[in-house]
Amino acid sequence: MSQLHIINHPMIQHKLTIMRSKETGSKDFRELLREISMLMGYEVTRDFPLQSVEIETPMCKMNGYQILGRKVAVVPILRAGLGMVDGLLTLIPVAKVGHIGLYRDEETRKPVFYYFKMPEDIQERTVIVTDPMLATGGSASDAITRLKECGCTNIRLMCLVAAPEGVRALQEAHPDVDIFTASLDEKLNDRAYILPGLGDAGDRIFGTK
Repeated sequence: MSQLHIINHPMIQHKLTIMRSKETGSKDFRELLREISMLMGYEVTRDFPLQSVEIETPMCKMNGYQILGRKVAVVPILRAGLGMVDGLLTLIPVAKVGHIGLYRDEETRKPVFYYFKMPEDIQERTVIVTDPMLATGGSASDAITRLKECGCTNIRLMCLVAAPEGVRALQEAHPDVDIFTASLDEKLNDRAYILPGLGDAGDRIFGTK
């Protein structure tokens, strides 16, 4: 079974509380999301292997450490997932970026992918899927299924807030995908919004409501 990692660093919790407030405007919301994403990235990449390398400082030679051959791709689920990309790229500037756009057909309830663009070597990379909200888990699960169809075997999901229902659904569908979140919230309401949540992340990022 996949692991649920709740990243409760004080700075993350402080910034998340400000983001939740309905008084926080789009500019501050975007900046806080970028900052939290960068801070969360430290935990998402904690298990990356290191190799010893010899370098020379201005004073002497020494053995230091560098990441061992780990290729990374950041893959936001459009549109809200875009808000988490810049923070991760600040931490991992060499990462490549893919994009997934999907919606659910109202009649068939099946996912419809309207945009799917990945790096050519996506199957060789550690893939960090980003979406601020893990609500029902449907979109994340469908996105991860599509990535696996491309040959991806090392996938992790990074979200800002998660509902227990979404965590359970994703773990059942993809027991090999770890979930990283800043908060496990109480529940979903009857409209499948996370409570207490932070509203519609896409609207708050882009100021469309």
